[in-house]
Amino acid sequence: MRTNLLKLFVFFFIFLASLQSLFANNDKPRDRFVVVLDAGHGGKDPGNMGNGFKEKDIALNIILKIGKALEKQEGIEVIYTRDSDIFIPLDKRAQIANEADADLFVSVHCNSHNSQAYGTETFVLGLHKTEENFEVAKKENSVIFLEEDYEVTYGGFNPNSPESYIGMALMQEEYLNQSILLADFVQKNFTNELKRKNRGVKQAGFVVLKMAVMPSVLIETGFLTNNHEGPYLNSTGGQNKMAAAIVEAINKYANTINLSNLESIGSTSSSNTTPQSQIYEGITFKIQLAAGSKRLETKAYNFKGLQNVERAREEGMYKYYYGATSDYIKINKLHNEAKQNGYPSSYIVAFKEGSKITVNEALKSKVN
Repeated sequence: MRTNLLKLFVFFFIFLASLQSLFANNDKPRDRFVVVLDAGHGGKDPGNMGNGFKEKDIALNIILKIGKALEKQEGIEVIYTRDSDIFIPLDKRAQIANEADADLFVSVHCNSHNSQAYGTETFVLGLHKTEENFEVAKKENSVIFLEEDYEVTYGGFNPNSPESYIGMALMQEEYLNQSILLADFVQKNFTNELKRKNRGVKQAGFVVLKMAVMPSVLIETGFLTNNHEGPYLNSTGGQNKMAAAIVEAINKYANTINLSNLESIGSTSSSNTTPQSQIYEGITFKIQLAAGSKRLETKAYNFKGLQNVERAREEGMYKYYYGATSDYIKINKLHNEAKQNGYPSSYIVAFKEGSKITVNEALKSKVN
């Protein structure tokens, strides 16, 4: 009975934390882009030991190189879940990111297989559609067995049970498009710049992604068990290149989602060189303010004074959108307005012919 009450308390706490994130009444403007960097495994958890290499050490080296590069950039704040060889529980890693109100959570790992499989893949949270993705998630989630009272902490979650993953995708559904956008940038850099084999952007049920309430990705930088890829990842040169590719992807993501250069247009005086509009044919941009299971009336008093909010039922959740325009300049001004009215976690989404697409895809469309 006591165990059941503890489980109920944990789920209730996570639920409240999620609601607070979605409907936070935080009027402070964001002047920094906060990135939480997570080196997989650590301490008593070495990760996989393919070819005698240690995943925990390689992941930490890559993360520290990413952080060092990002820390040199103005406007970016870097937070590490670990910066040394220590063991950090999965829920604590997500807690660090949530308490920092981070804009991104990036977790770095190395893969393994009982064959000579090779290549990179980047995961976002979702239901694994293949047995292979399920096996990757099981390996990364099995670290919870090293934690005390893991059954209470994770509400009876069993990494080896497919049933435990049902419903997990809804926890991060609000951030799925943004997570996929970053994952796509990562994979393209690995493929085009480093010439690594592209195993794609995939979905699977990773606990560390489930509990982080922000856009999040888990990067598998390659297979330590591969006789060529293992030594590459264990080398200083290989780690430098992987880190640089991830840094570039984070910067591309920040420029697309944060859009600081365009958002400043609304607060600066216009000049002959500043575009007054940027129309994308067939595209509708909107601001997603919040998402959840609760059906709210789209009245201004429910949305901190914002008028003309839309409600849509999508995949079992209610989503609330503000603004609807094909003008990219205008949507950024509306995004500023939403953030100033208490929605700092709101973000831009795009639709084409009624279907949601990534902002990155939308920006590749024809401009009128």
